[in-house]
Amino acid sequence: MTAPTSSVITLHINGEPHTLTVDHRTTLLDALRERLGLTGTKKGCDHGQCGACTVLLDGRRALACLQLAVATEGRAVTTVEGVADGDRLHPVQQAFLELDGYQCGYCTPGQICSALAVLEEHAAGWPSAVTADLRPEAGPPALTDDEIRERMSGNLCRCAAYPAIVRAVARAAQERPGESGTVAA
Repeated sequence: MTAPTSSVITLHINGEPHTLTVDHRTTLLDALRERLGLTGTKKGCDHGQCGACTVLLDGRRALACLQLAVATEGRAVTTVEGVADGDRLHPVQQAFLELDGYQCGYCTPGQICSALAVLEEHAAGWPSAVTADLRPEAGPPALTDDEIRERMSGNLCRCAAYPAIVRAVARAAQERPGESGTVAA
């Protein structure tokens, strides 16, 4: 007797359940784009190296090209389509728009999802590779340009819009409630 090669799963994407039958080898990226029509998440390298497919999985960033769809059952998936509040852009999206944090726009959905996670990680006090003082009592480090660059380093932009991306993340950080004063140049 051979084991089944597909399963019926329910994915919770952007607050909505989606039940579908998937081959066990189907990535979350392919389920999102090809099965559910959520094409905001991009297929860049398909090897987990560029960040174009970044989504939030239970609030933490994940590379959808490396995540099997069957392994996401019961977990909350947020794609760029689920970031805005109706017609009102999320502050990160608004900052990307106003500060030209995109050029061709291909990497932008992954950049935005990653930036959302960066802001949450920073607010939770998680250090990065460039954080100077790692003592818990030091609190969250200032969200300097170097901190932002390091924290966003898993997302590549082939158009090299990096300076504008850093400015957009910094502006969004300043607009977070209770975050004033944590951004430094």
